Amino acid sequence: MSYLKPKFRHPESPKNKLGYTLDYYEGSLSTLCAGCGHDSISASVVQACYELNIEPHKLAKLSGIGCSSKTPAYFLSNSHGFNSVHGRMPSVATGANMANRDLIYFGVSGDGDTASIGMGQFVHVVRRNLNMVYVVMNNGCYGLTKGQDSATADQGSKNKSGNVNPFDAIDLAGLALELGADFVAQSFSGDKKQLVPLLKAAIKHPGFAFINVISPCVTFNNNVGSTKSYDYVREHVEATSTIDFVPEMKEITTSYAEGSAQKVKMHDGSFIQLHKLSQDWDFQNRFSAMKALNEAKQKGEILTGLLYMNSESKDLHHTIDTSHNPLNTLGKAELCPGAEALEALNADLR
Repeated sequence: MSYLKPKFRHPESPKNKLGYTLDYYEGSLSTLCAGCGHDSISASVVQACYELNIEPHKLAKLSGIGCSSKTPAYFLSNSHGFNSVHGRMPSVATGANMANRDLIYFGVSGDGDTASIGMGQFVHVVRRNLNMVYVVMNNGCYGLTKGQDSATADQGSKNKSGNVNPFDAIDLAGLALELGADFVAQSFSGDKKQLVPLLKAAIKHPGFAFINVISPCVTFNNNVGSTKSYDYVREHVEATSTIDFVPEMKEITTSYAEGSAQKVKMHDGSFIQLHKLSQDWDFQNRFSAMKALNEAKQKGEILTGLLYMNSESKDLHHTIDTSHNPLNTLGKAELCPGAEALEALNADLR
């Protein structure tokens, strides 16, 4: 078996506005199991960044520990990257973001990395509304340690060993809504048509953007009785809407089926365009979104799509009034303003 990725690409491959072909946004060859949903998510990330004309060196990938946290190696090899310790990715993302607000911060985590050891970190990064994309690749198990149930495994689901999970699952999308996240979405790794626009919208959102992606583990959690298997998800998925993201200054060419459509303007002039199908809810109303999510759960459905978005979100930099320039560009005049400035600061504290 070869682990060398072929470098040949068709000379007539289409290019984006920056002149890059799609392969420029790819990474190294994946070492995950064949058919892993995480690889499908990586492909969606590649497609989203290519379509948004993102310069890879202006994006920073951050992750923790787990199968999901390996994936940043498999997309955007020309970007910055940092693989942190288990559950601590949000702290690293916060420090990097505070030092340089000019980069796009893209965090990848798993259900174990976020819903167990990293729960405290997750709560506070939502609370602070850090300007980042936070993707959870949720397979309901610990794939690196032979498939034990994670905290997101549904009560009553059966793992590959035949054991039935007796505990209630932590609903990460519902928790994000409860904590006050301004952008919350759910998707399925096998639904690239839905996931790519969600990723594009999340990248453009001016604050914390959370996407919980159900990503079946083909090795340890794709058996009969698992509620995270491919068959179960396909049978129980309920899409909230068809979604398209329209970048700023780009002609709108999307067509929609008959029915009502909503267009939401983003802070940079681009749009999210959403066509509502069957869910009676308002994605700009937090409590309506929580109600729709809970009703789907009671029916045994997995609600996917854009669940909630606040288009007037203000991120952490705005809240604490940080420097507009990256810290490594500040000179002596900014960092050492003199005795008078120090005296004025001390006077404010007296």
